Amino acid sequence: MSFDALSDLLERAGRGLSPTPPKADDPVSNPRGDHDLDPAGIATPPVKPHRSAAVLVPIVVRNEELAVLFTVRASHLRDHSGQIAFPGDKIEPSDRDPADAALREAREEIGLRPDDIRILGYLDPYLSATGFLVVPVVGLCTEEVRLAPDPAEVAEVFEVPLGRLMDPVRRRLGVGLWQDRPRRYYAIPFGDRMIWGVTAGIVNNLHERLFP
Repeated sequence: MSFDALSDLLERAGRGLSPTPPKADDPVSNPRGDHDLDPAGIATPPVKPHRSAAVLVPIVVRNEELAVLFTVRASHLRDHSGQIAFPGDKIEPSDRDPADAALREAREEIGLRPDDIRILGYLDPYLSATGFLVVPVVGLCTEEVRLAPDPAEVAEVFEVPLGRLMDPVRRRLGVGLWQDRPRRYYAIPFGDRMIWGVTAGIVNNLHERLFP
């Protein structure tokens, strides 16, 4: 890992990421979401109240380069089984803030200890088609980080080079049906995997923030 690459990431994160999460009473009237991709306005955003959630976007130092860590959700889960995601879930009343929720979920899902993560900042809230208002928390993991995925929640953990994810040429627009209406979404192929939906939308926002 070159010092220049890490220092460049930290400089870009310092300029582009929000140092604080949105407050509970902030007017997040137009959060990001797949509905942004619909030029005809057919894909309307879910109505309030939205359910609060947080995810951790873990950037890991691996094999002399930076990579982003993803999970594959267990196949027996009721919601989004088998999909590629970031560690995270609903914000509980006991969580102090979105970062606390994201770190708690990351520890429960993949055994990532809070001491191994340096919070770099926050991306824009992302509104899912199912009504979750997701706050992405970007964190830098130590090179020596050890993972212990919980098979009850996570089938697999894998990493994608950050440079590959930040290449806009590799992002596509997919089209599917949601509630009998066409809905566009970001999709990022990686080998035989497809990162799509909210997760790919968050990656796109990471690119917007780090490389405006």
